[in-house]
Amino acid sequence: MPVARHNGGGQSRPVVRAVFPGTFDPVTVGHVDVAERAYHVFNELVVAVYLDPPKRLTFDVKERVAMFQKAIVHLKGVSVIEYHGLTVELARQVGAEVIVRGLRIGSDFEYEREMALMNRTIAQDIDTVCLLSSLEHQFISSTRVKEIASLGGDVSSMVPPHVLPLLKKKLKAAGGR
Repeated sequence: MPVARHNGGGQSRPVVRAVFPGTFDPVTVGHVDVAERAYHVFNELVVAVYLDPPKRLTFDVKERVAMFQKAIVHLKGVSVIEYHGLTVELARQVGAEVIVRGLRIGSDFEYEREMALMNRTIAQDIDTVCLLSSLEHQFISSTRVKEIASLGGDVSSMVPPHVLPLLKKKLKAAGGR
């Protein structure tokens, strides 16, 4: 489980645990960027990889968890777990008060706003905090990464280095390039 960190003045701040959920199929540099920034905002961070979303996946949940763990090994105390069901229920299970979401493009805002309001209706004790993706990551999505890679494009700047060979292997096995 994550460990509480202290501010630079040596004083403890109130512990606020956050959960960063997603499918992460595969993890991108944009996901890592959001996790890194959430790590600096919240005392404790749990990255939660959704087990069985309604969309078709390239990687199974164990692979996605392992890829994310390796991508954030430098963030001491951050855990990466798998989950299923409602994200607000997961937040309660891990003692998180906040759900972290990354926003890239305008359409993300509408989707995340709706989801945040729905979650707030279900669980008034859980807040959603949206972090804007860094400008250089605004266009990166797992779906686009897989699409570009399957057509032979270079996605090396869009995924952590260890993900690229795994992605190429999966796509080749599926009949891609």
